Amino acid sequence: MLKSKKILLALVSLLTVITLAACAGNEESDSNQDEGMENMDHSNMDMGSETEENDDSGSEESMDMDHSGTGEVPEGLKVSENPTYKVGSKAIIKDAHMEGMEGAEATIVGAYDTVAYAISYTPTNGGEPVENHKWVIHEEIPDAGEQPLETGAEVTINAEHMDGMDGAKAVIDSAEETTVYMIDFTPTTGGERVTNHQWVTESELSPVE
Repeated sequence: MLKSKKILLALVSLLTVITLAACAGNEESDSNQDEGMENMDHSNMDMGSETEENDDSGSEESMDMDHSGTGEVPEGLKVSENPTYKVGSKAIIKDAHMEGMEGAEATIVGAYDTVAYAISYTPTNGGEPVENHKWVIHEEIPDAGEQPLETGAEVTINAEHMDGMDGAKAVIDSAEETTVYMIDFTPTTGGERVTNHQWVTESELSPVE
């Protein structure tokens, strides 16, 4: 009888140990599963933030690429009689006013003799100040007079090459008497063709080889 009790106690003890071990295993499994879910949630959040940043960057890049114009020119602008690059001819752009411009092949739409100014100004739409913007021309500055304006002169801009430019107060950074060109070109980075872009100067173009 005593022997049977000992066997029964041993079985109960064994069952207790097995039950406790199973419970501990389940708790550990639940803990690992919760930790995995937490890591997954953080990973998804990071991926979402990265996607939003990429979308913002793309939209800004698209805005910078929108430099097409209407083709209208200021009143009084003189057509160049014998430009180096004639209307309808091709040239290579050597400067980069915007991404994808340098190295692109341009078609000359118009050629005009004037004074080109590099300017610094604060956009009227509340954007960040723009420094050394190229170019506005003499005829795009109200009451500019007959003579070229001097470096440091404060002027008002009557042109909308970029958002917030028209009506902005600007300072002349430099002046250059030259032939300026209105051009069409396809950016080297791809994207839509830019038409009637104003302006590039003669020194910013080179012949097509």
